[in-house]
Amino acid sequence: QVQLVESGGGLVQAGGSLRLSCVASGRTFSTYVMGWFRQAPGKDREFVAYISRSGIATSVADSVKGRFTISRDNAKNTVYLPMNSLKPEDTAVYYCAATPAVTDYDAVDEYNYWGQGTQVTVSS
Repeated sequence: QVQLVESGGGLVQAGGSLRLSCVASGRTFSTYVMGWFRQAPGKDREFVAYISRSGIATSVADSVKGRFTISRDNAKNTVYLPMNSLKPEDTAVYYCAATPAVTDYDAVDEYNYWGQGTQVTVSS
């Protein structure tokens, strides 16, 4: 079992930046693939970013490519999502997710563990 807690959300103006963090419990953080997903009101949860166990392999959704990145610090049991050039359409609850392994890293149902979410609101 692993527990995930996101933080760093808030209200920003369009063009601004935020950095989300996700802290995981346990001593086996490096054995988990990590992902970020988001869900806007009335919409399905969608993929944002993925990072491999080592942190070497990453992927981000086309909608955020060039603006968001993902990184992890296994010594701190933490994964990060720095977000730049934020747009109103980025407004959503952002969720951290973990799984031992994935075939399709952008699929919601591939992930076993989820955080509580953190709200990101971007005003125009």
